[in-house]
Amino acid sequence: MSNTRARLLVVLVVLSGFLTVAGAPPATAATSALPSDSLWFDGSALTVQNGRFTDGQGREIVLRGYNVSGETKLEENGGLPFASVADARTSATALRALGGGNAVRFLLSWAHAEPVRGQADTAYLAAVTDQMRAFLDEGIRVFPDFHQDLYSRHLFHTGSWYTGDGAPKWAVDTGSYPAESCGLCLFWGQNITQNAAVQKAQYDFWHDTYGLQDAFLATARTAMAYLQQHLTAAEFAAVAGFDPYNEPYAGSYDSGQTSRTWERDLLWPFYVRFRAAMDAAGWQDKPAFVEPGLFWNSDISTQKQEGGLLDAGTLGPRYVFNTHFYDQKAISGILMWGKAADGQYASDFAAVRDRAASAGTAAVVSEFGHPLSGTVSDKAPTVLKAMYQSLDSRLPGASWWSDPAASGPVLSGTQWQWDIYSGRHHELMNGSPDKVQTSGDAWNGEDLSAVDLDESGNVTLRQDARLLDRLYPSATAGTALAFTYEDRSRDGSTTLTWNPVPSSLPHVARLVGSGRYGLLVWRSGDGTAPTELHLPASFPAASTTVVSDLGTVYAPPAYTGAGTPVAVAPEPGGTGSRRLLLGDTDSGVLHYALVTDGATSPSADLLSAARSELAAWAGAHF
Repeated sequence: MSNTRARLLVVLVVLSGFLTVAGAPPATAATSALPSDSLWFDGSALTVQNGRFTDGQGREIVLRGYNVSGETKLEENGGLPFASVADARTSATALRALGGGNAVRFLLSWAHAEPVRGQADTAYLAAVTDQMRAFLDEGIRVFPDFHQDLYSRHLFHTGSWYTGDGAPKWAVDTGSYPAESCGLCLFWGQNITQNAAVQKAQYDFWHDTYGLQDAFLATARTAMAYLQQHLTAAEFAAVAGFDPYNEPYAGSYDSGQTSRTWERDLLWPFYVRFRAAMDAAGWQDKPAFVEPGLFWNSDISTQKQEGGLLDAGTLGPRYVFNTHFYDQKAISGILMWGKAADGQYASDFAAVRDRAASAGTAAVVSEFGHPLSGTVSDKAPTVLKAMYQSLDSRLPGASWWSDPAASGPVLSGTQWQWDIYSGRHHELMNGSPDKVQTSGDAWNGEDLSAVDLDESGNVTLRQDARLLDRLYPSATAGTALAFTYEDRSRDGSTTLTWNPVPSSLPHVARLVGSGRYGLLVWRSGDGTAPTELHLPASFPAASTTVVSDLGTVYAPPAYTGAGTPVAVAPEPGGTGSRRLLLGDTDSGVLHYALVTDGATSPSADLLSAARSELAAWAGAHF
């Protein structure tokens, strides 16, 4: 844009001063190496190349995991995801071992980072760093997120039906906002467009009224500098980037302004300023995970607004296209009857892929999910299966085998959410002792956590483990061309099979049987590190079959580093989670690997026949 230079000069002026820091002086960063079970190719920082996340070995990386955690939106633990570092470690171990995650979106609170204007709370930042370290120690990558919903809880009165999170009290007091009221709102999200207090506060932030945006950016810079200084180099390398602002919305538009011009004239300049803050704080080699306007990809036509950072030009490697997706039709209980089906969200997630590709960067769907209680919770098993299916491939299962080359890149994503306190909260809603919230997420009636604690205090999954702990290509040595995973997850007593092996591959179908399977097709690169697929906990090596041009193996052996083309190794962190390693020694060569738990001691003849079928199929389609 023509005034980019002027904006950058303003950024330098704004960021040249530091916040006054309250609390104790910074401590020396704790020393920590990579987990002891890490291998030589683990632990390098991520970058964006050719529209994909890549590690230091040049492998394409897929981030899969959860948001940690909506607890940050509550006051009961002071805006932290966890009550203690011990709880953070318990959660991280379970997330790796039970949920199959290798990444988390880690929520932070502006209200608690800067409770007094111009003063960063180092006690809060220290606690954030310690809790974040619990995930980094398990080999889990992290991208922090300064989270807000409805701008701030301080906009809401003690008797309100709703609450918010985000901005500190001083920011609300500065604005003299109207009394909040959403009228006859059935869903908390209606406050975004119907609550005058929320609308005016958001408007003021984007216009930097009262210097609100300046203050936020200064706090963000201080927080990022603190993390960079207090994490070890190895820990900081596992920080993937930063999400500047959750679900941005204008509040209201100026005369003649549209959602698209708002993104161009207000949202994107904010991201440019945030990018400068990252650079000044020592994050210059990490991307900003920038979100477009909230309603750019709404699946309700009356809500959808033009956007997607269309006028930002080529984002390039210093930005990641970061978006959310919820099926608002299904959540409404009115606009979608019945369950989700094969390919339900193929076009929605294809739009994410296409927008990221045109922007020249990688994509991440940093929030997706569905309520697990209430009148529409019966849709959750199919809705979530369809969402994960569309993260894996842009194709429905019905057409995947016949046109796999159109599968598209495997998308990164973090499900909302992973909250070990689910159903056990003690949150005084808007500070009212008469409105103590204990059930679900304890926030505006939501209940989306994939986990809770059992009576013995153990972390347990609230959703089908087959759905959550998935086979996926966490690192591809080269270029991933196609991937699919049939998880055989359950909707009650019904097994959902949306991508059966076609009858044209009879030996592959026999090998898979009624079991689960995943199939990755890739073209090898120039590096020497292997391709990795996360193995679900319920995929014991002793009953895993791999059919690949690199080797055909039942019960793959342990990885020894001695050139075994198909092997199993622990994932970093000591949680017992495992990965399948596929090693090649070539470059630019087409490879495929089918992984299944459907076979029991398959014969050599069946393995050979299945390999021949897959080789012919791959050769015909790629």
